[in-house]
Amino acid sequence: MKSIYNKDHNLELIERINRLSPESQAQWGKMNAAQMLSHCQGPIDVAFGNLKLKPNFLIGLLGKMFKHKILNSAEFKKNSPTAPEFIRKEAIDFEQSKKELIQKVMLFSELGEKAIKSSKHPFFGEMSFKDWDRLQYMHLDHHLKQFGQ
Repeated sequence: MKSIYNKDHNLELIERINRLSPESQAQWGKMNAAQMLSHCQGPIDVAFGNLKLKPNFLIGLLGKMFKHKILNSAEFKKNSPTAPEFIRKEAIDFEQSKKELIQKVMLFSELGEKAIKSSKHPFFGEMSFKDWDRLQYMHLDHHLKQFGQ
């Protein structure tokens, strides 16, 4: 299993991000490449403690029930539901969003587990550093595959 904390695996993600262009086409979903780059920052901001989402009781209960299944799956399913706070419909500056995402991804390999400032996920509840690692890597991998990377 690849790790977002591992410098080599982290660099592979960044190389895949760098292969994207504003013209990159999604193989599924509704976002364009710039929106996807911005979208991917939301979950990272939650892990870094920079974005606080209020958990819904029912959603939190479901999340705790499915956490193990989702984190132990091979990959995310296409068109999986997402938190409304992570949906991007507006125009996004591609280059700026790409730069910001790369900077955030780099923090995982530079700081390791110290990058994580939140022990709770708004959907999955309590998260270990290993859980955050798995979730962040899977999420980025999922969206890079979405755009052919």
